[in-house]
Amino acid sequence: MRSVVIGGGLLGTAHALAAVRRGHEVVHLERESSARGAAVRDSGLVRVSGCSSADLGAALLARQLWEEIGGRVPGIGFRPTGSLTVIRTDAELAVAEAAAADADARSRGLELLEPEAVRALTPALRGKFIAGLHCSTDSVIEPRRALPALRASLTATGRYTFHSGAEARSVTDTGSGARVLDDHGRVIDADLVLHCPGATHSGLTRELAGVLPLHRVRAQMMQTAPLGEPLSTAVADGDSFRYHPGFAGPAVDALIAEQSQTTVAAQHTMQLLCVQRLHGGLTIGRTHESAEPFPFDVDEAPYDHLTQVTEELLGRKLPRVLRRWSYVRSHSADPSAPVTRIRASDRVWVVTGAGHLATTFGPLLGEDTADLLGL
Repeated sequence: MRSVVIGGGLLGTAHALAAVRRGHEVVHLERESSARGAAVRDSGLVRVSGCSSADLGAALLARQLWEEIGGRVPGIGFRPTGSLTVIRTDAELAVAEAAAADADARSRGLELLEPEAVRALTPALRGKFIAGLHCSTDSVIEPRRALPALRASLTATGRYTFHSGAEARSVTDTGSGARVLDDHGRVIDADLVLHCPGATHSGLTRELAGVLPLHRVRAQMMQTAPLGEPLSTAVADGDSFRYHPGFAGPAVDALIAEQSQTTVAAQHTMQLLCVQRLHGGLTIGRTHESAEPFPFDVDEAPYDHLTQVTEELLGRKLPRVLRRWSYVRSHSADPSAPVTRIRASDRVWVVTGAGHLATTFGPLLGEDTADLLGL
């Protein structure tokens, strides 16, 4: 078969990867010179620790797929770093204890560590804390490097063509196939079209699928200069317990009822996620804002909060912040569905809405769509 994939982000690339792996030909269109959305602006954390029990099997399979892809395509920067959620209050400790005692803890690779064991595992953490929840299955990729590396690998198969700066203007189901017209006047005939628009819900997306059952979320992130020492695991703070379904339960309810979160963190629905890049700098985030229209500028107060929390955990000043940015991602309205697939016609599908799960589940979502369509 010949497929056209519209959208060069992580979800579009994952679908191209699945199709090419199964022996099909793919023409891939991206309207920018390269992907510039959530896929390249997120932390790159492949997070098993916070997924729901219902999604745990899928998350572990997705993590395995990432590791296999990393073996074939080293340029994605896959590293089985694990993660540490650093505990600073008794209420957070109660959540960590419940998670470590849960029936899923062994499958997730969860272990509750004393402060000495935390520092032995991640010596860069020299600040004050009372415990750490280690997850050995969490991993990271390099978000700014992964997509170019995957495209290069796909191109080498001889069955993949990538057109950057090419916006799809129309998609037509011809009955015997599908036809895509781009803004360069190219007409591409195919057996199947997969439109992966990310957070762009208007334009061609609306033409094909109408109003989607999705909402959008905006996040703020930043990146520092090299730390000068290894941060051997990804690091989260206890606020992350509040937002990930894998930790849900009475202990989290009690944590929320305690109202101990800082005003800034509560206003911006914040959690600390800190990942060291291959160049040594730290990617630090993030906020979670869903009230549209989103502002065009970034708010400095969340960055002050993230800096303070990170410095308290590291027990040192952060290196200079080199970049700050925001991004918008698309979330499925159904919390039980990691992605939204809309069948626009027999040969045209719209796939989006993976939200913060896109990095974790990306390769598996591509494989699942391929299975669904019998590729």
